[in-house]
Amino acid sequence: MVDYNLINSLGDLDAEVDSAIATALPDALTTNEDGRAQLDLTKMIQGDEVQDFTPGAILKGRVSSVAGDDFVVELGLKSEGILERSEFDEPENVNIGDEVRVLLEDVEGDTGLVKISKRKADRIINWEAIMKSKREGDPVSGKVTKKIKGGLLVDIGVPVFLPASQVDIRRPGEISDWIGRSIDAVILKIDEERRNIVISRRKLIEQQREELKRKTLDGIQPGQIIKGTVKNIADFGAFIDLGGIDGLLHITDMSWGRVNHPSDMLKIDQEIEVKVLSIDKDKEKIALGLKQKEASPWENIEQKYPVGSVHDATVVNIMSYGAFCKLEEGVEGLVHISEMCTSPSTPSCNLQNAP
Repeated sequence: MVDYNLINSLGDLDAEVDSAIATALPDALTTNEDGRAQLDLTKMIQGDEVQDFTPGAILKGRVSSVAGDDFVVELGLKSEGILERSEFDEPENVNIGDEVRVLLEDVEGDTGLVKISKRKADRIINWEAIMKSKREGDPVSGKVTKKIKGGLLVDIGVPVFLPASQVDIRRPGEISDWIGRSIDAVILKIDEERRNIVISRRKLIEQQREELKRKTLDGIQPGQIIKGTVKNIADFGAFIDLGGIDGLLHITDMSWGRVNHPSDMLKIDQEIEVKVLSIDKDKEKIALGLKQKEASPWENIEQKYPVGSVHDATVVNIMSYGAFCKLEEGVEGLVHISEMCTSPSTPSCNLQNAP
């Protein structure tokens, strides 16, 4: 589905974008009755055998020899054409006899040879293929080739514009780091008249996360133990990525014992297993627990600590009215000041917090 609000927010493409894209697409396209760009067939191949050698035509050629770092291409003309190594993506894999499609730029160039370009022919052919097969909202793949004002150029067969705001969910610090990387994206806008295509990697990620979120919400149940990744830590708890959707692990559900701060137990990007406590699918909220994976230490508390029994304990906090003592993790009791001793000079009254 095309997000027109997102498209409108991008505004018009910068003149530098138009220039960068236009220079890679020579004027060998026309517009049909429907306003769609198409190849000018009168300037191209006329059938399988006969070729039109009018400048602007796309011809079939064959690599006949190598001249220094260049390739000589036989076109069926009196003169041959020369292609520089830069015209090929992988010049080391070009062999004598290979067939190539080239754009005839001039029948006789400055050197007296036919002036041809394989790369420009590829752009024209690829543009027409994209116009026939792709629509706004469709996925595409390509390689980031250049940084320009406002974003990046990506080669998907033709150069297209990737705005900086659409590179990732969070705007990257330096978008030039993406040059040379292959990416997947969706088409946001196609301007056939200006031969511009705007793509968004961010939109594709959001779509994928939305699909994953729905799948996660449909697949989990309260009481289930699942794996997740710590994505954010706050004073009140931590957000755990469960796959397209985050669940909240509240600080009170982390341990049966005392937790001063969630960062004492968790780290960013840490993988943990948590228990699903509750799910609100309408609000897309998931409550998680870590301590609930284990039995509560208060279960069968009467049998473990019967009234009248004596136990060792650790002082964890001293207040004006008494002291809190820990019998085990998660089980604390209050020793009231009135129950401490009969005299302040008694050794048992000299209580201190545990280190």
